[in-house]
Order: sequence, then C-alpha cells, then structure tokens
Amino acid sequence: MNRLLSYFRRKLSVRVSLLVVMFAATIFIIAILFLSFQAREAVRQEAINHATQILDNTSMRVSSILNRTEVATAMTKWLVMRHYNEADSMFVYSRGILSHNPELYGCSIAFEPNHFKEYGRYFSAYSQWENDSIITIQEGNELYDYFYMDWYQMCHLLDRPCWTEPYFDHNPKWQYSESIIASYCFPLKNEKGEFIGTISSDISLAWLSKTISAMKPYPHSYSVMLGKGGTFFVHPDTTKLFCETIFTETLENPDTARLALGHAMQRGEEGMKQMMINGERCYVFYKPLAQTGWSMAIVCPESDIFGGMIRLHQSVVFIFIVGLMMMLVFFIRIISRELRPLQRLAREAEAIASGNFDTQLPDTKRIDEIGRLTHLFSYMQKSLVKYIDELKNTTAQKASIDQDLRIASSIQMDMLPKDFPSYPERDDVQIYASLTPAKEVGGDLFDFYFRDEKLLFCIGDVSGKGVPSSLFMAVTRSVFRTVSAHESMPDRIVTAMNRTIADMNKSHMFVTLFIGVLDLPTGRLYYCNAGHDAPLLVGKGIGPLACDANIPVGFRPSWKYTLQVAQIFVGTTIFLFTDGLTEAMNGNREQFEMERVTEVATRAGMNQQHEPRMLIQQMTDAVHQFMGDAKQSDDLTMMAIQYIKQERDIRMRKSIVLPNNVQEVPRLTAFVQEVCETVGFNDSQNMQIQIAIEEAVVNVMNYAYPPGQYGDVTIEAASNDVQLKFTIIDTGKPFDPTVQPEVDTTLPANERSIGGLGIHIVRQIMDSINYERIDNLNVLTLRKEINQDGNSTSSSIKTENHQS
Repeated sequence: MNRLLSYFRRKLSVRVSLLVVMFAATIFIIAILFLSFQAREAVRQEAINHATQILDNTSMRVSSILNRTEVATAMTKWLVMRHYNEADSMFVYSRGILSHNPELYGCSIAFEPNHFKEYGRYFSAYSQWENDSIITIQEGNELYDYFYMDWYQMCHLLDRPCWTEPYFDHNPKWQYSESIIASYCFPLKNEKGEFIGTISSDISLAWLSKTISAMKPYPHSYSVMLGKGGTFFVHPDTTKLFCETIFTETLENPDTARLALGHAMQRGEEGMKQMMINGERCYVFYKPLAQTGWSMAIVCPESDIFGGMIRLHQSVVFIFIVGLMMMLVFFIRIISRELRPLQRLAREAEAIASGNFDTQLPDTKRIDEIGRLTHLFSYMQKSLVKYIDELKNTTAQKASIDQDLRIASSIQMDMLPKDFPSYPERDDVQIYASLTPAKEVGGDLFDFYFRDEKLLFCIGDVSGKGVPSSLFMAVTRSVFRTVSAHESMPDRIVTAMNRTIADMNKSHMFVTLFIGVLDLPTGRLYYCNAGHDAPLLVGKGIGPLACDANIPVGFRPSWKYTLQVAQIFVGTTIFLFTDGLTEAMNGNREQFEMERVTEVATRAGMNQQHEPRMLIQQMTDAVHQFMGDAKQSDDLTMMAIQYIKQERDIRMRKSIVLPNNVQEVPRLTAFVQEVCETVGFNDSQNMQIQIAIEEAVVNVMNYAYPPGQYGDVTIEAASNDVQLKFTIIDTGKPFDPTVQPEVDTTLPANERSIGGLGIHIVRQIMDSINYERIDNLNVLTLRKEINQDGNSTSSSIKTENHQS
C-alpha cells in the first residue's frame, strides 16, 4: 500500500489522469443516478398499472360469473315458485340451471321438513356436473341433515339472498360430493310470505382458485383471496387454506402493515400497499369481489418488478467501469508523453538541489508553460549561486548573534534567584518564583533577599521586549539591590530608584514595579506599587492587595511615591505576577484575564494548596491549557510568598524600664544576666549578650533624645523553646541602625569612618536584628538562638516584671 501511494505521489501523469477520470466518473455517476431514479419511477408506475389492470380483468371475470350465478338463481326461483308443490319439477329445474350455466358446480332446491309428503321429512333436489354429464339426486337424508347447513340457513336468517363462505360439502350418500364450494342462496316464500325452502347455486372453489391464481404479472407473483373473516381461500401455500387468516402471523410477530392490509381487504377497499413479506419488500394490489364480501390480492416481489432494470444497470456499470479503465490508460499515455521534458527538468533540478550548481539544464525551444519553466529554472540557478554565498555570510552572523543571545539569557537568569527554597533554614516564610521570557531574553524581573529579620522583595515588568528590555531589567535589578541595602521603607526605595533610573533613561523606557518589605516577626507588610498589577492575597479568603495609583519608574524623577502597610496573617500567600499572566492569549485572541487568575487562586485556597510552588504550578498549567498551541506573546513572571511564622509558647517574659541615663547601665547588666541565667546560657554567652544589649541600649540613651530631654527606654525579654528575644523600645527620634553600612574591620582604625562599630558588634553577637518605627516608637528587636553549644533551657521559668 505504501509503495502504491509513493508511486502516485511521484507520477504527475497518473495523478492528473486520475483526476480527469474521477471527474468524468462523477458526471457519469450523477447522470446514471438521475436516470436510475427516473427509470425506477417509470417501472414502478408501469408495474402498478400492469398489476392493477390484471387485477381488474380478473375481478371482472370472476364478478361476471358470480353475477350470472345470481341472475340464474333468481330466474330459477321464479320457475320454482310457479310449481313449488310439484316435487318432480324441482329435479327438472335443478338440472336446467346447470345445463344453461356450465360454469356452476351444482344446484340444490331444498324445502322445509315434510313439504312433500311422499318424500317424508327431507327433500332437496340436487344436481352436479360429473365430467360432461349432470347427475341429479334427492340428497336430503338422516346423514345429511341440510336444514342446519349454512347454504340453507343463512338466507333464511338474513331474509335475503347471500353468498356463503366457502365450505367442504360432504354427503355420505353422495359419492361425488367431495369438493370445497361456495353457494349463492336464495330464500323461497309462499303466497303468505312464509319461508318454505332455499335455492342454492354452487361454484367450485378449485375453479375460483385457478382463475385467481392465473393472475401472474411477474414470474414470482402470486395471488390470495380472503373471506369475510380474513381466512385464506386462495394461497400458494395450501397449508394455510381455511386454517389461517391474514392476521395469524401478526399474533407472534406484530406487523402493522399486514394488519392494515387485512383490515382494508375486510372493509372491501381496493388499492396498493408496500410491505415486507417473508423478509422481502413486496407490492400488494387488492380489490373486493362483487357483493360476496371476499377480497383478492396480487403479491408482486420488488425484485420481480425491478429485476430487468437492475440487470440493465449492472450491464451499464460494467461498461462504465471498463470505459473508465480504458480512459485512464489513454490519458496516462498521452500526459506522460507531454510531461517527458518536465521529467528531465525535474532530474536536472534535483541535481542542482543536491549542490551540483554546474548542472546544464535542457535547452528547449518550447514556448509553452514547460518552456517558460525551464528558462525560469536557469535564471533561478544563477540567482541561487549568488544567494548561497550571501546566506553563508548571514548564517555566520546569525550564529554569532544567537550565541550572544544565549549567553545574555544565561547571564540574565543567573541574576535572579533560582534555587528554591533559597533559605531552607528559615521556618517563617516560603518563597517560589518563575520567569518564562517570550524571546531569548526578556524584560521581566523579580528579586528577594533577607536582611535583619525582613524579607525585601520586588517584581517588575520593563516596557518592550528583547535585548533593550533585558538590559533595562538588569539595571533595574541592580539599582534595587543597591538602594535597598541601605533603606528599609519601600516608598523611599522606589523613589530613589525612580530618581536614579529617570536621570539615565535617554531611551524613554519605563518599568512597573511592586516592592515590598515583610517584617517577619510581626507579619506587617510595607509596600509601594509603581504602576504594577496588584498582588493577590491567598489564604482563608482571597482578594487583591489595595494599591495606590503611582506611575511606573523612569518617567518623572520628582514623583513622590506612597507607602502602604498591610497585616499579613500566618498561612497567607502573597501572589505577585506580571501582565504576561493576565494578557496571555489563546488561538482565538482571547486573554486569560484577572477573572481566571482569581478562579485558579480561589481553588488553590479552598483546597489548601496555595503553598508557593504548588500555586505557581497550578497557575502555569491553567495558562498553558488556556493558550493551547498559541505562541507566548509576553514574558510571564510569577512569585509567591507564604508567611508561615510558627507561634511557640512563651516560657519566660521579663521587662525593665530605664531612663535615658547611662548611670542606669548596672541595672541593665543585672537584668540581662538574670534573663540569660534563667534561659540557661553559660557565662561566655552571658557576657556576649550583655555586651550586645548594653551597646544597643546605650546608643539609644545617648542619641535617641535631644540633649537635656528626659525619655524612657523599655527593654523586654521573652523566650520560647528555640530563641531568646530582646525588644528595645523608645519614643525618641527615628533611627534605623540596620541600614548603616557594614564596617570594614580589615582597615586600620585611623582609616575607618566614624560610627557603625556598635551595630557591627551587635550583629556579630546576636543571630538577628530588626528595626521598626511603630506608632512613633523606635522598636529594635534582637534575637539569640537557644540550644546552641550544648546549652538547654530551664525546665521551670517564672514570669517577672522589673520596672524603675
């Protein structure tokens, strides 16, 4: 099969010939179908007319005999009534009716009991044909009590002439009476109108069946006759005669068509019906027989009616197929001869395509399409040599550019956090992010890092795409790291970044930014939005984070960005994204939109599946399913931050309030030593912690309040199973020691800048340091891990409060 298909694909002459032959075949098939339909209708109508004519002729013939029987019986009745008291005359009249009507089977003139005294109870003058002679007897006797026969009683009961249903007439004393007959009965009445007897003229059912069965418009047609009750009197299957009705088969296998036909024939209707008989579609033509109440029908199989037409169609189809095959061979030979120059041109063109550009194309004088094609190939051959030389140079340049882009993409991705979890030692936050550029390099960015118990993070989208956006993105990320290293408030970070970027932005590009600072001990989120999409908060509920309308970074260096604060509860996930998510498009140019983002996040929140990695994976799957085979049109960046701070039972809480006087330091030392001993630190650790706390508190006493102004410094200590926390609170002027630059201890003392050594010492001793300005209060939090170097907490700790 594959070889045959390959041959068809290679041979144009075969394909063209097949198309021509298929077109011709289509026209012929349509014509044949149309003619077949017309011919079928004509044959069908002719069959109906033919069968109806035969049925009418047969009906007229049978009806004529039946009418003659009725007339003869009526005439005989007139004679009988003139001599109804003369018994011998009855034999004469009985014989006479048969002699004048040879188509009759027999005739009986029967009287009421004891009508003729000399014959006793029974008298019935009966005559019957036997070969070519008429036999006449008196058939009434004890064994043949005709008074109860249908042919005698029906006309008496109905009080009018009538036909009986066919019956088997058997008289034990009448050796010739062995036939199935039907009788026309005529009642006899005297002058008083009293019933005295019956004249019965008989016709043989064998004759009637022979006459009706002769109706054969087609070889396999057959005829049937039904009585008043639907009983078969004539049928090709003799086992059904007088034993079954037309309705018998419908008792086991319901057939509405057969039922309708039977009822129509019983009602004395005439017409034609199409129906299935013995699994074959047939046409049934039916008509009643005179006044008998009987009905006859012709059954014509459809195969008989249309047999000749089908044989003609088969001959036409055979001739048609042979003609098509001859046409196909003829066209293939003619077209192959015309296409030989094209085949040679194809071979030469194949040689050129394989790299042999010096191949000589055939020199043809033809001016038709093949000639023009040859000349065009010659021109293309010359152009191709020139183009390939140019292509080699272009390919080398493109390869160099592609390599540069791959290196640039690698450098760009290396600038962003990529190992998750980046800080596995932290148990208060989980972070996951992904960036998928639309091109080799993109303009989206995200970044985060921890400093002094704060998570600083950002996400941004640079205007445009490609290399310019990637360079602008790298600058933006570097500026963020530089500025945030010395600033903790997002509004001031964005303001400084905007001023820096706007001053050097000669290309008039811009970047939308969302910068947040999450205070991990308290869960307070400080953030500033610069024209970026608002993040979603996913947890027990879901909704966008309220964001002020600020312009993107890079437009106006003097713009004042606003600071916003939100409380992030434990278990809540902050979901940040760029517009590459909401504006992702499918093949119908429909966007993913914020509504679908919210639906995916809502399902994740309801199923408790908003852990950062899982949330971003579900969002990625939803976007890819929505886009289908559509190409990504914009960079897609997502970042999820889940706040999972673990609350532990407080096992110790102490506090002390000191005035801003360095003379109170001994009290501070005693307080710190008591706290450390309570927790269970050793002497070396106690000394280190005392140095750190005293350095931080003395710094507040000396610099938080203006000279001469009284103020308080509150020191709170609390511990749980894993850490000891000191919180230093004052109402002095704002001062964040955590943003001070690191001291370069490798330089000589005379070369270092003044200040910063105290906070450096605190950082070296304590495990974490955190500063917040809350309600006009400076809050500095210092933490030290417990259970280090083999120390353990005390099993019983009391809560105490020390105040000055």
